[in-house]
Amino acid sequence: MLIVTCPWCGQREVTEFGYGGEAHIARPENPEQLSDEEWGDYVFFRKNPRGVHYERWVHTHGCRRWFNAVRHTVTDEFFGSYKPGEAPPTVPVSKG
Repeated sequence: MLIVTCPWCGQREVTEFGYGGEAHIARPENPEQLSDEEWGDYVFFRKNPRGVHYERWVHTHGCRRWFNAVRHTVTDEFFGSYKPGEAPPTVPVSKG
């Protein structure tokens, strides 16, 4: 079973959580000034890396709080989780 660590509740099975997409996406400051193409890029396009990815998760069947996590998209290894506004954990450098 895949284990995810909620910064508030601790380690739990992944079935308690919901994936929320890429973390650290800033909303445009002046969205009314964006072209349709620029707005579409903001709404629909996200990174899809093969490797380390910063993600948003919600503890749906627990405290119901959102948090960020660092996960390797190929191995599903979690390098840590952190509350919004906190610095991300240090991620080991892969030698591959």
